[in-house]
Amino acid sequence: MRVLGVIPARLGSTRLPNKPLQLLAGEPLVTRVIQRVLEHGLTDDLVVATDSPMIVQVVERAGVRAVLTDPGHPSGTDRVAEVAARPEYREFEVVANVQGDEPFVAREALAGALARVEGGDDVGTAAAPLDPALAGDPSRVKVVTDAAGRALYFSRAPIPFRRDPREPGDDLYRQHIGIYAYSRDALTRWVAAPPSAAELAERLEQLRALHLGLSIGVAALAEAALPGIDTGDDLRRAEAHWHAFQG
Repeated sequence: MRVLGVIPARLGSTRLPNKPLQLLAGEPLVTRVIQRVLEHGLTDDLVVATDSPMIVQVVERAGVRAVLTDPGHPSGTDRVAEVAARPEYREFEVVANVQGDEPFVAREALAGALARVEGGDDVGTAAAPLDPALAGDPSRVKVVTDAAGRALYFSRAPIPFRRDPREPGDDLYRQHIGIYAYSRDALTRWVAAPPSAAELAERLEQLRALHLGLSIGVAALAEAALPGIDTGDDLRRAEAHWHAFQG
């Protein structure tokens, strides 16, 4: 199946203004994400979906096409869906959403998400081991799956709840990685539906997909994932990691 990669990049982040244009190791963050996805070589085409002409200029200098989308979109998924619906992209059976603040997204995460869709799931994503000490952090979204690796629920709360904290549970928690692959039909159904009650409560749009009965296959990663970039502190940590990795 042909894969269209889309990187949604919104300029108006509240916690880190102009986030896609912030520099990481001397290059705009969105450029670093583009480089990472291209290095993985898992998409047949790659485009950035944005609300900003400034981001368009940066992206085009990086050699990738950018599309200006409706600035009123409530989520990156809506932005991705607008691009996927364009006539020039309708030949792609699978759409991959790599968020514009994930410069260290692992190849295994993207490949695993795509494999879940190619194996028959409506949506594919990934999850990594999470230190139990971090399970209470609401910024780290947890996921519980069934025996077939399909998501049962996502939450900002520590799930599953460990009734007896004295019991061992070092491998109990899985952190959701913010990467998605969708079949075209699943993406269309997702964005056409209104938010579910659980989605509004948790502020997690993937709960809408579960509410609709879409299957979300979760690729299990072996190693903990590096967090995305939401704040200035995150950016400073990413800069340190980048130089450590390059060194």
